[in-house]
Amino acid sequence: MGPLDGFKIIEIAGMGPGQLAGMLLADMGASLVRIDRPVDTDDALAIDPHFDILNRSRPIIQVDLKSKQGVELVLDLCEDADAIFEGFRPGVMERLGLGPQECMRRNPKLVYGRMTGWGQEGPLAKAVGHDPNFLALTGIYAAIGEKGGDPVYPLNLIADMGGGGTYLVMGMLAALLEAGKSGRGQIVDTAMVDGAASLMTMTHGFLAAGTWKEERGSNILDGGAPYARSYRTLDDKYIVIAPLESKFFKLLLDKLGLDDIDPADQRDQSKWPGLKSRFEEVFKTRTREEWCGLLEGTDVCLTPVLGISEAMEHPHIKARGTFVDVEGVMQAAPAPRFSRTPSEIGSAAGAAEADIWRVLEKWGASEKVLRRF
Repeated sequence: MGPLDGFKIIEIAGMGPGQLAGMLLADMGASLVRIDRPVDTDDALAIDPHFDILNRSRPIIQVDLKSKQGVELVLDLCEDADAIFEGFRPGVMERLGLGPQECMRRNPKLVYGRMTGWGQEGPLAKAVGHDPNFLALTGIYAAIGEKGGDPVYPLNLIADMGGGGTYLVMGMLAALLEAGKSGRGQIVDTAMVDGAASLMTMTHGFLAAGTWKEERGSNILDGGAPYARSYRTLDDKYIVIAPLESKFFKLLLDKLGLDDIDPADQRDQSKWPGLKSRFEEVFKTRTREEWCGLLEGTDVCLTPVLGISEAMEHPHIKARGTFVDVEGVMQAAPAPRFSRTPSEIGSAAGAAEADIWRVLEKWGASEKVLRRF
């Protein structure tokens, strides 16, 4: 009974960002049905359905969208739905006969979510691309890495999951709110390049103000500042410090007994190399566990740099229930949290359902749809 309980949404299956969007909406209580196609055995990211946990909380049915019967089924479902979303390249849904005009003709209040890498128009709109390509073209890839080193790929979190899946959900929720007032649906055009660029807005402000250097590892928030980065410990593990505020930086110096460092040196970039070397020397004198015992939870903003499996066992993470076990698979619990209408994982990820009638009947399909089976 999450906050989206009662909303019926159709998910035209896609990988990664689209799956994330479906998971978020379903975890928040929307009634989703994921319309999938046969598994592509050439897909480098294909895994056992039980572990494809982005597909949790909603059923999957396989429908041949290249057949007239499959297209008519989706169009009929649109009549009962609040929203539909897809992640194909521009023009694909139109060629199938499932473009916005066809679907919204059946239901003028329908919200139609679209997600692509490059957007629906522009010179690269129909080109193939993946997360690192979108990061590269938005200036993000070039900004991440050590000073003097190569650019570092930061997982597929920024363009795929952030600028793509998360922005799609945000756009669809806004459109659903508006449709509730106007009685009219609309198209939500989500481009990963647009979303990724939007996530960089604060950095764009720093650049315009002249306080951001376009050289990797040279700024406060890119690992350049010696007081906002990771350090190796005695046991060859890592801690990270982030006392950005002057009072917290001074506290760090006090805790470390570094009375030879002037707290005013924090903002003097000419002093950063020396500060970095000094911190490297100090943090190598104790193990990660020892530093955490001394400073974790204090205002010096020190935490251990944990591996993924280690993170699941950290006391704070366990106390909040940030990870949960669903049929033997550890995964992140739904986020964000709601005080009155909590989200929940409705079901484990799994293979496509064989009983399409049962799935659609539970989803709330009309008798017109159910008679097809």
